[in-house]
Amino acid sequence: MSDDTTSANVGPRFAGMAKDSGLRRGNIPWRRLAFPMLFLILLLAFIVTVPTFWSASTLKNVIAGGAVLMLVALAMTVVVSTGGIDLSVDTSFDLGAWFVVVIMLNTGLPWPVAALLAMAIGSLVGFINALLIARLRISPFLATLGIYFVGRSFQKVGTNGGGNVEFFDMPDAFHEIGAGNILGINTKAWIAAVVALLVWFALSRTVFGRRIEAIGMQERSAVNMGIPVSRYKTEAYVLSSVICALGGVLLTAQLQMFTPLTGYNYQTDAISAVFIGAAMHQRVRPNVGGTVFAVLFLSTVGTGLDLMGLDFNLKVAIRGLILVLALAAVSGLAKSSLAGRGR
Repeated sequence: MSDDTTSANVGPRFAGMAKDSGLRRGNIPWRRLAFPMLFLILLLAFIVTVPTFWSASTLKNVIAGGAVLMLVALAMTVVVSTGGIDLSVDTSFDLGAWFVVVIMLNTGLPWPVAALLAMAIGSLVGFINALLIARLRISPFLATLGIYFVGRSFQKVGTNGGGNVEFFDMPDAFHEIGAGNILGINTKAWIAAVVALLVWFALSRTVFGRRIEAIGMQERSAVNMGIPVSRYKTEAYVLSSVICALGGVLLTAQLQMFTPLTGYNYQTDAISAVFIGAAMHQRVRPNVGGTVFAVLFLSTVGTGLDLMGLDFNLKVAIRGLILVLALAAVSGLAKSSLAGRGR
């Protein structure tokens, strides 16, 4: 990928922040407290306004409500670690959610097989993205945005304008992986936790992760080191699509239907979660721990506002304001980290 193309991407912004190592401690320490303080203030506000907020059931709702977003955000973390961005995660998500229903309704295959096939179909989005980005040198932003529009059109055509595809007679075992519980915790949350551990291990403890980080920090240097950049970018985008398709499968299992364009609801929050998590990292890099924490923050905000029983439009406006404040807080932290390194 050329320098001109790379400069147009969102992901390299994270990479550029992490070129130097060794954050100097003690630089504007209040900035490190800005985001945790915002989180604490929101928790106190929810506890005061909604007495039932501070309860085990609310905690379970926060965990369950963030499970699907967690998967999409983890997928985005993998891609952004390469110095890219994926605006088509919703397409991978929706293909997984859609085709698991189509396959079970039309083939009679067992649900585990149908789920794997649906995830394989979702992975095609990653292959196409990788072809456009790694082989044809198209900007990740433009390539994935194009696939996003193609995916939206494909869903509308395939569902006669956007109608639901219902499957209320799905096997009970399949429904349980989306709506069931294990030890009192939603099954989707357990699956998301396992995926988070696997992604953390892959990015932090393997050659794959080290090379992905090298590509994300300085692609030209990675090429000079002999790293097969195209191969690792392909693996990253395919892995991202598979994780998103899994999220779609789990949501379909929960709702017993597929609603076109549902994946878009998770895309913006996933990008926000990766940015927040990266800004909190000492080297300002995308990381699984930061992403997980940011997703829990977003899920807490959503659950708290739901329990307050606000008007839908007002709730959306307040949630947007909170997200802006959160991004402002972590943006200031990232800038102070960079300033500390530059001294």
